[in-house]
Amino acid sequence: MFSIEHEFDATVITLVDDFAPLREDVIIHAFEDVVTITQFDPENDRKHSITLSMAQLRDLGAALNLPEGVYTRAP
Repeated sequence: MFSIEHEFDATVITLVDDFAPLREDVIIHAFEDVVTITQFDPENDRKHSITLSMAQLRDLGAALNLPEGVYTRAP
């Protein structure tokens, strides 16, 4: 299950794990120039965040549909 909310400066996507063993929600903030992915770690009682540039996000999307290898994208 997931939800999508549009805020003033970002689109917020929350991914909820529906299957056992349940994992913490993943929250994605899509800003104009970066995307931040956050997940709470209950073992350490803290949030972990990753920030991707838009170019990294495009590469990730492309990589999900490609076989193993090393690639470059045309500008």
